[in-house]
Amino acid sequence: MDNREIKGYARDMGADIVGIADLALLDGLPVAPVDLVKNYKRAVSIAVRLADGVIDPIENGPTPLYQQHYLKVNALLDDIALRVSQFIQDHKAAALPIPASQVLDRQEWTSYISHKAVALAAGIGWQGKSLLVVSPEYGPRIRLVTILTDMPLRPDKPVRNRCGKCTSCAEACPVQAIKDVNTKWHYSDRDEALFFEKCVERVTRNAVEIPFVESPICGVCIRACPWGARKKGRRSNSNHEDNLAWKSK
Repeated sequence: MDNREIKGYARDMGADIVGIADLALLDGLPVAPVDLVKNYKRAVSIAVRLADGVIDPIENGPTPLYQQHYLKVNALLDDIALRVSQFIQDHKAAALPIPASQVLDRQEWTSYISHKAVALAAGIGWQGKSLLVVSPEYGPRIRLVTILTDMPLRPDKPVRNRCGKCTSCAEACPVQAIKDVNTKWHYSDRDEALFFEKCVERVTRNAVEIPFVESPICGVCIRACPWGARKKGRRSNSNHEDNLAWKSK
């Protein structure tokens, strides 16, 4: 099975963007358990677009509508990941779907593996100043899921960071958690880009103080990004045309 076939199947299942990551690019990335990726060399990164009608009304915090949309998109991602994993297994390869949104460590706010790190390696987008993955098609208006596999797929290449001098997300953040620091590939750690404690405190408070919002979410920086606004209505027909040649560390 080649890349076109697996990407086509994922899109048929509801994916908007699909990329293949070489896990060698993520050597040293914290995972749980520590041997999670031991038997896998590739990862399929899948993105589903968030609805503009849900994101556009967000101002200083999440809305109840965004809360429900967030949960439904995560459920869709998990369903797509399950179906793609079964498709891979039907072709005699191993596959491990990673839940779209399951926190394992409430202190560090980490899970099995970083979906964002996998998406960067798979060419889904670049790492914005908000730490979100910014896709050329939809900006940061996406949610992500990952499937680990030993299938010998051809990896895609990361894309060039295009945030430049834009400060939209940093200016919009209600707690000024975004430091407005750019990166070529990825940040060395979260603190390089964010006052992470400020962000965590805000999203945690949102889940307590905003009626009908039960998840630790915000959405302000997602709505503020001009890439999401200027790319509305475009669907990906190929992976990406603006790939760069990157080498693993």
